Amino acid sequence: MTLPTVKAKLLEGKKGLIVGIANDQSIAWGCARAFRALGAELAVTYLNDKAHRFVEPLAREIEAPIFMPLDVMVPGQIEAVFDEITRQWGEIDYLVHSIAFAPRETLAGRVTDAPLDGFLKTMEVSCWSFMRMAQLAEPLMKNGGAMFTMSYYGAQRVVENYNIMGVAKAALESAARYMAAELGPKGIRVHAISPGPLATRAASGIPEFDELLAKAERKAPARQLVGIDDVGAAVAFLAHDAARLITGQTIFIDGGYHIID
Repeated sequence: MTLPTVKAKLLEGKKGLIVGIANDQSIAWGCARAFRALGAELAVTYLNDKAHRFVEPLAREIEAPIFMPLDVMVPGQIEAVFDEITRQWGEIDYLVHSIAFAPRETLAGRVTDAPLDGFLKTMEVSCWSFMRMAQLAEPLMKNGGAMFTMSYYGAQRVVENYNIMGVAKAALESAARYMAAELGPKGIRVHAISPGPLATRAASGIPEFDELLAKAERKAPARQLVGIDDVGAAVAFLAHDAARLITGQTIFIDGGYHIID
């Protein structure tokens, strides 16, 4: 999908944080492109020194004034990012959380056999990190705002080989609903976004993922796979004031795949 040229800068003057860009195939990059196309100003993070060379050119492309490392497993890095946002901007309008992780041996094994340390690490990165970012973003959303996290169909149905990540995504979707209820009176919306299968770096760790892609393309009513720009466009719409009364949802962007048996 090619993003259309938008003359109206519908998010001009808005500011937000995008977490999870690994390269130009990342869902977070699709979101960043869409927000920037609509005039928003962006803060962008990268995981570590290895990721820096892939993400830095993308941050330059969207003219991100804040570009910082963020590994949620490193104590203090989440707080450092929000401290810098507070210093430079003093406020924020949206947050996009697009990260997940499970130790390889935990992801490959049965949920029944998940070791405690692997389970806790999966939950810390994939679920708790969004809750912590929301906690820090809340006081900066002085005029309301929107928070988004990325889920998957495996949160609600058993998907072969998705395993412990399905458990983490189910918790993430539930957290989004509870936070939507708690933050709604402040004008803050919270959504879990559930794209169809995408050929991202994160997905490469799931066995037989190519077969899953082929199945989705064959069975989805739209008969095509979702792209990162499809996800970005939908998230950018939900960030706009036109969607101010939509909150607490798990939004499927998958060509209708989730409705098919």
